[in-house]
Amino acid sequence: QLQLVESGGGLVQPGGSLSLSCAASGFSLDVYTVAWFRQFPGKAREWVSCISSSGRFTIYADSVKGRFTSSRDNAKNTVYLQMSSLKPEDTAVYYCASAPHRSGTLQEICMRERGIDNWGKGTLVTVSS
Repeated sequence: QLQLVESGGGLVQPGGSLSLSCAASGFSLDVYTVAWFRQFPGKAREWVSCISSSGRFTIYADSVKGRFTSSRDNAKNTVYLQMSSLKPEDTAVYYCASAPHRSGTLQEICMRERGIDNWGKGTLVTVSS
């Protein structure tokens, strides 16, 4: 069974840091671009970042640029999202998703969800004092 599982969410104070993981099972992530999305309560999902299959290339939404960093360890079949300088407005359910790396550019996969064929169930991040 092809599956993505996020972990690492929780409660953190404003200005704090949190690291999310996205572990794949049933398939090898090394030929997939992996995207992070988030969804605020009652609002549409928005993209956060994308990382290429090799990990050499990443893109970030303006709202998180300079604060969030995506990385991956293909040997562990896992992608990470390191979040720092967290703000209350970062509170959301965070999802990872995968698309075959030939589905398109990072922009197409992240911004248009092109080729995305697997989604995790999400992990809740709450930023509050």
